[in-house]
Amino acid sequence: MPDHDRRTNRLLSLLSDDNYERLRPHLSLVVFEYRKSLYEASRPIDHVYFPIDGVASLVVTTADGASAEVGTIGNEGMVGLPICLGDRDAPSSVYVQVPGTALAIDARIFRGELERSPTLKLIMLRYAHAFFNQIAQSVACAHLHKVEQRCCRWLLMTRDRMPSGDFLLTHEFLGMMLGVRRTTVTDVMGTLQKAGLIRYRRGHVTILDQDALRQRACECYDISKREFDRLLGDTPAAPRTDKKRRLISEVG
Repeated sequence: MPDHDRRTNRLLSLLSDDNYERLRPHLSLVVFEYRKSLYEASRPIDHVYFPIDGVASLVVTTADGASAEVGTIGNEGMVGLPICLGDRDAPSSVYVQVPGTALAIDARIFRGELERSPTLKLIMLRYAHAFFNQIAQSVACAHLHKVEQRCCRWLLMTRDRMPSGDFLLTHEFLGMMLGVRRTTVTDVMGTLQKAGLIRYRRGHVTILDQDALRQRACECYDISKREFDRLLGDTPAAPRTDKKRRLISEVG
C-alpha cells in the first residue's frame, strides 16, 4: 500500500510503524462512488473504511422513510466507528455523498487489531470523542446560525477533505446537511456565487475564495477544527511528532 495513502488519512498517519505494518497487508484501495452504501442500519458492519478523499454521510431514516444527515466523515476519520466501540451493528446508515477513494479493511480483522494494540484503540477512541463533539456542535449550529453561515461551514469542511477546490456536491446532499429544501439551497448557493466565493454548476462546486468563505461561516467551523487538532494532531498530512509520542506514551 503506497505510504502517501497512509499519510493522507489522519488516523492512519498517527499510527506507529509497527501498528501500521500489521494493518497494511489487509488494507485495500477502494473507490467511493456517489451514493455507494458503506453499511446499512441494523445490519452487520463488514468493512471499516479510512477515506483518502471524498465524504461519507451518516444518515438516520425514520419509520415513514424520511432521512436526515447527522454527521459526515472524510480523511480526518473512519467509517465503521461502532466497531471501535464494541458493537457489530449500527442504528444508522452510511453512504458516499462526495466521490473519492478510501482504504478498506475487513471489520473482523480490524476488531482483532484493536484488541491487540492499546495505542490503536486509544487513537480510535479519541477520534470517536472528536466526532461526537462535531455532531454536538452541528446540532447547536442548526438551531443558532443562519443557513448561509452553515452552508459556508459545510463547504469549507468538504474542501478540507478533498485534494482540490473542485468537487461534486449535489443539492440533495447540501439540503440534507443543512436541513432545508432544495429551493433554499439554490438561493444560498446563488448568493455565494454572485459574491464571487464559489462557482456552482450542475452539482459541481469550485471554491474561488476560501478566505472570504471562512469569514462568512459561523464559528462552528473553527471550533470543530480546533477540537480535532487538540485530540488528533495539527494537520491531517503532518501531525505533530510530539503529539504522536504522547499518544503512545499514554498507554505505556
